[in-house]
Amino acid sequence: MFAKGLCYTMNESEIIKGCLRNDRGSQKVLFEFYYDQMFGVCLRYANSETEAKDIVLEGFLKVFVNLNRFNQTGTLEAWIKRIMVNSALDKVRKNKHNYLIVSTVYADDTVLEIADEITDEELVLQIDKEEILKAVQQLTPAYRTVFNLYVLEEYTHKEIAEMLDISEGTSKSNLSKAKYNLRKNLIHLIKTDNG
Repeated sequence: MFAKGLCYTMNESEIIKGCLRNDRGSQKVLFEFYYDQMFGVCLRYANSETEAKDIVLEGFLKVFVNLNRFNQTGTLEAWIKRIMVNSALDKVRKNKHNYLIVSTVYADDTVLEIADEITDEELVLQIDKEEILKAVQQLTPAYRTVFNLYVLEEYTHKEIAEMLDISEGTSKSNLSKAKYNLRKNLIHLIKTDNG
């Protein structure tokens, strides 16, 4: 079964063949099955839910147009995810002058003192996934993009530099600052929740 737990009776191969024939039903099944997961991927790169929805829709258009290029050496899910990440990066590159501006803003001293007292493990235990996503979204677009590509997508700094047309040093610096500011944002959440 293609969609475990759903009423779909088509397997992945049949869905792909249907999509290649421009069958709307097959396209709908594929879209509905992967939408939530791919929305989550795009949300990590977007400035808002609306922007993430736009990226997902643009990404699915690319999926349907290029599905004939899917060679089935990997999973369909991984192939679609790569298209979504590339669609998000297209948005970043298109708005490079707005997105990749490097911020030099760091935490205030009070938050820094608290930051030294809390380990990464304690942070993860005290904060749920939705709050972590919000904290990632509060990063500047430059930091957020490099953080996502390096930590979540597992690209190297060299690959990130090529993708974003920045230097490897800038990629490393943005990652360092992203981690620093993410930690600050998470600690601020804990401080706010604990009053």
